[in-house]
Amino acid sequence: MKNMVRSSIVALTLIASAAGAQQVLPPVRPLGPVLSTSAEPLASVSQVRALPGGRVIVHDLTGRRVLLFDSTFKSFTVVADSTSATGNAYGSRLGGLVTFRGDSTLFVDPQSISMLVIDGNGKIVRTMAAPLPNEVGALIGGPNGTPGFDMQGRLVYRAQQRFAMNSSRGAAPGQFQLPAFPESSFVVRVDLKTRKVDTAATFRIPKIQMNMTHDENTGNVQVTTTVNPMPWTDDWAMLSDGTVAIVRGQDYRVDLVSPDGQKTAGPKMGFDWQRLTDEDKTAIIDSSRTAIEKQRATMMAQMAGSSGADSKATSADTGKAGTRQRPQADGTMTISMGGRGGAGGAPSGVSLPLNFVSLNEMPDYRPAFRQGASRGDADGNLWIRTSKMVNGGTVYDVISNKGELKDRILIPPGRVIAGWGPGGVVYMGVVDGTITRLERARVAPATAK
Repeated sequence: MKNMVRSSIVALTLIASAAGAQQVLPPVRPLGPVLSTSAEPLASVSQVRALPGGRVIVHDLTGRRVLLFDSTFKSFTVVADSTSATGNAYGSRLGGLVTFRGDSTLFVDPQSISMLVIDGNGKIVRTMAAPLPNEVGALIGGPNGTPGFDMQGRLVYRAQQRFAMNSSRGAAPGQFQLPAFPESSFVVRVDLKTRKVDTAATFRIPKIQMNMTHDENTGNVQVTTTVNPMPWTDDWAMLSDGTVAIVRGQDYRVDLVSPDGQKTAGPKMGFDWQRLTDEDKTAIIDSSRTAIEKQRATMMAQMAGSSGADSKATSADTGKAGTRQRPQADGTMTISMGGRGGAGGAPSGVSLPLNFVSLNEMPDYRPAFRQGASRGDADGNLWIRTSKMVNGGTVYDVISNKGELKDRILIPPGRVIAGWGPGGVVYMGVVDGTITRLERARVAPATAK
């Protein structure tokens, strides 16, 4: 009953928001033609740092390479990679790019807990220690948002999540207790000299529900995860002038926090809200289950390889040390640990069932965006990758530095924006068969009415 009331309140909020927001949405406009395409095949294009003269530094995250392309995209220099071809090896953990002072760029290396300074010519000139070693993983970008530096030279990023032990679960003495997962996160600013941390903003994140049970007879532990495949969430990004933008999910507006701490609530923005039927929600759950199970299978295969397990094993090994994975008929996975940990010599293990919330706990309208959908461009605007699709392409809402919706740009199918240059230049990764290439385009000027 509580979930149904909450869902009704959200629906009424959306209706009221639509009524109070701007009534006429800007037309969806196609992106301008592709101007350049890279000749070098890439495994991915996750981040692009624009440099003067059309040159770019590209982070190929999947390929674990950092490359400097010339303005034609035909020639490139390896800045760092995972082979011995250069003296600057890419670590075993995935890193990230952060725009630094002038033409310089930081490459965050979580393995060494350091930041490599790359100059405008693609040379690593020095190494800096990460300001907060425990937070280095939050600096690599991706779904957590893109870090950057404001005008005061402070590093701005989404802080690492803090977990608190949940005493209400009543775990028995000596038994592991799952932490309480937070429902909000923080954007912080760190002074590199003093290491002083300042909280700039707070925003809502999807709730994670986990429950753990322990079978004393077998020694097995079951950790059940309950997933909402389409949760309401907020998001964040930093604009080119250092302003922090918080995108509010339920009423779709942008709150702005200036570098000096001044806060401005932007107006509610219009959106083509799509109502979800129970059939729509069921289809979303089915597709999400398939995607999550695929990710789990990949993770389990990697774990098996790293532990030296026999990849051909199809059942748990009850006599030898090591780790074995057993896929279940319902798509869950059991990890059996080496040795006999349960009663009667049964192997102990961890079962990871996957559940989904009920249909009435899912939103009645498709959220406008997902976490990690917002980024600032080079011209002071905020771009939001929305859930609206047109002919297979994705619509990005372009928001001004006052929080007002000013444009809607359609990105062609198979492409994701990885960076921006001044003057409306857009850098994208595009899948080309089994490889990815880098593309450069420019936002076409709006047609005068």
